Amino acid sequence: MKKILFVLTVLFSTFLFSQKEYGSVSQLPDYEILKKKMKLDDVVTKADTAPEFPGGMENFKRQFAEKMDIIDVKSKSIDTKVYFIVEKNGYVKFVTATGSDKKHSDAAETAVRRLFIKWKPATVNGEPVRYLYTFPLTLKKH
Repeated sequence: MKKILFVLTVLFSTFLFSQKEYGSVSQLPDYEILKKKMKLDDVVTKADTAPEFPGGMENFKRQFAEKMDIIDVKSKSIDTKVYFIVEKNGYVKFVTATGSDKKHSDAAETAVRRLFIKWKPATVNGEPVRYLYTFPLTLKKH
């Protein structure tokens, strides 16, 4: 029980979420990995209106944290980048996470997949587009 409480405290107190925009998909730091795992044709990283999760990003963060499995992390710092495509129809596809701890990356991927909720798609010139959403997920033990 003590271990679970410690992990929960560490897990929820130090997540950092933020969408970082890149000029194009090929500028992503993990581009070589992503192009093998995702269909990146016609995907944009910038849009006139970004995709919108129902209830906003605070709701996304809360639901993501609820869906993520608790894992035992040995290292003091974990840096994971989560990538997924919000399709023109608003559904998420091609979830990939990269990072320093494979178990953490796998847990992050699974958490996004469990959030099977339709987003409001991104638009360019009023038309829905495939949008590559990316955010870092950082964990630091104190």
